[in-house]
Amino acid sequence: MSKPVFTTFAVACAMALPMLAHSRPVTISTTLKNYGGNGAYLAVYLTDAKGAYARTLWVAGGKAKYYKHLSDWTRLSAGDAKRLDGVTGASVGAGRTLKVTADLADALIDAGYEIRVDAAAEDMRESPSEVRVPLTAGGSGKAQAGKQYIQSLTYQLQ
Repeated sequence: MSKPVFTTFAVACAMALPMLAHSRPVTISTTLKNYGGNGAYLAVYLTDAKGAYARTLWVAGGKAKYYKHLSDWTRLSAGDAKRLDGVTGASVGAGRTLKVTADLADALIDAGYEIRVDAAAEDMRESPSEVRVPLTAGGSGKAQAGKQYIQSLTYQLQ
């Protein structure tokens, strides 16, 4: 490849790469019902268009020995050794709201990805995939009800 062609190619690639890597903050708000029990453990994660695990966004609950009760998340993310790096916090009390903000690549939006939340509370039933919400531009700001513990989940694309 001649030097001018190579230089033009290199500049074009350098300009295209940032467009491929754009991301934006997404804030997910999960409000729990007043279910009358101890604080809930929640796993907030992404799956791709085929339902395969993509990434953990947050895990609420301090004791790892109870994570097995977040069964869909545990099963799907089992091979991801880094799934908990910097994404854990305290459990969430009944009637409280958990807000999580994560940077997500623009390419994930409207591409079949889902935000999922598994929930479990001590001495109560587990709720795998308590909420499943398609990650779409049109779904931003729209509340989705959960099955057992979650009153509503909304996400805001910024």
